[in-house]
Amino acid sequence: MAETHVKPAKGKLGIMVVGNGAVATTFMTGVLMARKGLAKPVGAMTQYDKIRIGKGNDKKYLHYKDIVPLADLNDIVFGTWDVYPQNSYQAAVYAEVLKREDIDPVKDELEKIVPLKAAFDKNYAKRLDGDNIKRGERREERGEREEIPTRWEMVELLREDIKQFKAKNSCDRIVVLWAASTEIYVPVDMNVHDTLEHLEKAMKADDREHVAPSMCYAYAALTEGCPFIMGAPNTTVDIPAMWELAEKTKMPIAGKDFKTGQTLVKSGFAPIIGTRCLGLSGWFSTNILGNRDGLVLDEPANFHTKEVSKLSTLETILKQEEQPDLYTDYFHKVRINYYPPRNDNKESWDNIDIFGWMGYPMQVKINFLCRDSILAAPVCLDLCLLMDLAARDGRYGIQRFLSFFLKSPMHDYTQGEEAVNNLYQQHTMLKNAIREIGGYTADEEID
Repeated sequence: MAETHVKPAKGKLGIMVVGNGAVATTFMTGVLMARKGLAKPVGAMTQYDKIRIGKGNDKKYLHYKDIVPLADLNDIVFGTWDVYPQNSYQAAVYAEVLKREDIDPVKDELEKIVPLKAAFDKNYAKRLDGDNIKRGERREERGEREEIPTRWEMVELLREDIKQFKAKNSCDRIVVLWAASTEIYVPVDMNVHDTLEHLEKAMKADDREHVAPSMCYAYAALTEGCPFIMGAPNTTVDIPAMWELAEKTKMPIAGKDFKTGQTLVKSGFAPIIGTRCLGLSGWFSTNILGNRDGLVLDEPANFHTKEVSKLSTLETILKQEEQPDLYTDYFHKVRINYYPPRNDNKESWDNIDIFGWMGYPMQVKINFLCRDSILAAPVCLDLCLLMDLAARDGRYGIQRFLSFFLKSPMHDYTQGEEAVNNLYQQHTMLKNAIREIGGYTADEEID
């Protein structure tokens, strides 16, 4: 390795996952199987991708671990929170993503991963009905026991969970990953979300409209010195108050929404249209999905959160102001349909209406029969390992170099910054950051 100031990945890395459903259990099972040599972590950039360092006679292509000190899979310890009390073995079997023969070899390890009680507010996910949830303190003035803790109580209870998990498992470092359901949409309100002081005031006032439970997880994680990753399209850390907290605690944050199926295709195919200078009339995307995520997204308020995330991709790749002849007023629609028979095997259809020479119309059809959790699991691994790396390198705040893995990458919209959604530009950002952290020159231009 070149000279680098990043701290080594010594000791155990705790990964505490919010949610113990299909994505989380597929991720955990895959890592446990891989470190026994019984499965391959296919799809994980940190395990397979190679990056060029140097030029000319000095040029070499190396795996990430040969450039930067990544945590080893053998050093990972898993924990989780969930509204359902089933351990990770039971949850993995129930999810029906993996075959029993691919779960049973690590049954003993999965059974020991028992979810902590979730900080949960049913108003944010009406379709979920679990009872493994944190309870509030007794309200003496009303003489009753609150079902939901106040938002500040949620923060304090979650902080205690993190402390106890870290001590019990002798972890040197913890990363907190949200792999739970999409919450209802929380619009950014600059009276609450603008500063850390205002957000804390809202939490202490138990403002349940503007403070989502996920914000309590993020606040608790950052305050306990843990990087936080938002794997759903929730507003959570995409607010100035959380950016301020990340700066105060010197912790990295990343989000939002794992880029797995349809949006991965969109962020890769839209640049083909743009690079070839073809016009776009419309792009219609629809999905059928039958897992717990599909159930939650069947609720219109929850779907709206996802819709905002999925719609943001095209507009930053095919820009009207740069090519008015080609990208003026194209129609873009996204739909998700809950279809139980398909379970985790999501199917997405894209109909793309383009036009070429002299305005003549053409069409592209993409039918992606993907497996949602199989695509999400390696993204979870990559994000956790790279966020841990970022923290050891002293990086904090929004980690833009991780945009490659995220559907709606975070950016400072208060300063007019635009997210980078072009997959190839995102890959260049990722490679440059790995080079830089490893002590090499970040030498690729992002055109």
